[in-house]
Amino acid sequence: MARKKKTEDHDNHERWLISYADFITLLFALFVVMYAISSVNEGKYRIFSDSLSNAFSSVAKSPNPVSIGQSPRQPITKPLGSRKNAAQHRRQEKMQAIARDILKVLAPLVSGGQVRVTQSSRGIMVEINASVLFAPGQAALQDNSAKALREVALVLKDEDHMIEVEGHTDPTPISTSVFPSNWELSTARASSVVRLLIDSGVAAGRLSAVGYGPNRPVESNDTAEGRARNRRVTVTILSAVPEKITEIPVEVPPVQ
Repeated sequence: MARKKKTEDHDNHERWLISYADFITLLFALFVVMYAISSVNEGKYRIFSDSLSNAFSSVAKSPNPVSIGQSPRQPITKPLGSRKNAAQHRRQEKMQAIARDILKVLAPLVSGGQVRVTQSSRGIMVEINASVLFAPGQAALQDNSAKALREVALVLKDEDHMIEVEGHTDPTPISTSVFPSNWELSTARASSVVRLLIDSGVAAGRLSAVGYGPNRPVESNDTAEGRARNRRVTVTILSAVPEKITEIPVEVPPVQ
């Protein structure tokens, strides 16, 4: 019996053509897709262009137009410190105007040395010699002094500044049925001035009265001139706005 002849296996050297053909097919598909993406529909492009034009025209008509690549403009605001300084400057100018008006109405007394008007960071101080306002040992205002104080009240009544009225005496002892000491006399004199200011239109809530007796002299009491200077009433128009008082409860310690 004759043997069958073995078939020999041969390597296929052209298999690379299949892979190459697949690669070319994929590459062609890629270029087709890219071309499809890159080709622009003219109608759609016109619609898109018109939409952009309308959007930018509405922005141009707005109060604060915004440019491409820029942040929206914020309203210009002054720093807190500069606003505070501006308010303080306006208040100082207002205080200076009040001081000028007071000097104007008290000009005869100022020129005679019976009234002194000074200004500091605390406010305007109007120092009035007691001899202009009161008889010795009395707390009732004299007619000529009442007229001058009413003129001062006209300057102050429409303002909002707090006003402190202080009564001062010299150390010469006093003891009467009405005023047992200089404490009572100085307090009563300050209260008389406050009462006149209220009657002349100044709001009572802006006023306070205090008597210091002989304890805050501005001159030496060794001379008659110094004692005369120390017998005075001082009206202070405060420049600062009063702060709101906040009550803080105090804890009561436990009883041991």
